[in-house]
Order: sequence, then C-alpha cells, then structure tokens
Amino acid sequence: MLDMREVCTFADYFVICSGDTRRQIEAICDEVHGVLDKEGVALQHREGAKGSGWILMDFGDIIIHIFAPEDREYYQLERLWSRATPLVRIQ
Repeated sequence: MLDMREVCTFADYFVICSGDTRRQIEAICDEVHGVLDKEGVALQHREGAKGSGWILMDFGDIIIHIFAPEDREYYQLERLWSRATPLVRIQ
C-alpha cells in the first residue's frame, strides 16, 4: 500500500497486490468490491478483463491494482511511483 498524497492528485492511496491465477485475481477483485460495497464505498471505475493479467479498481481516493505476477514485474508500479510513501508491505 502506497501513500500517494504527496506525489499525485488523482488518488490518496494505491493498493498493489498479486494473484497467482486468473481465478485468484478475479476472486480478490470480487472480495475487495464486496467488502468495500458493504462499507458504503462505491466502485467508480474498473479496468481489465478476466485473464488480462491486471485489474484496476478505482474507488476514488483509493486505487487497487491486482496483477498476475509477470504483469506486476513488467509494470513495476512500486518503482514507477517510488516517491510515494510505502505504508504496508506484505510478502
């Protein structure tokens, strides 16, 4: 999880995670959406189709990126946004 407030204007936080399979990526997406919806946080936009290797979920101040491992390695968002402050890292 990255604190983006000092480096961009379109989001406060990025959550970046990986799923090992397409099914796991979709399950993560569905669970995040379900939990946040119950908390009253509306999904504003979603990009990425099943099997694309990258799903982006825009909840306004929070943007969630769910990657297949090879796509996460390729795009390297943590490196691209290296000026952001890391808040949580779980491996």
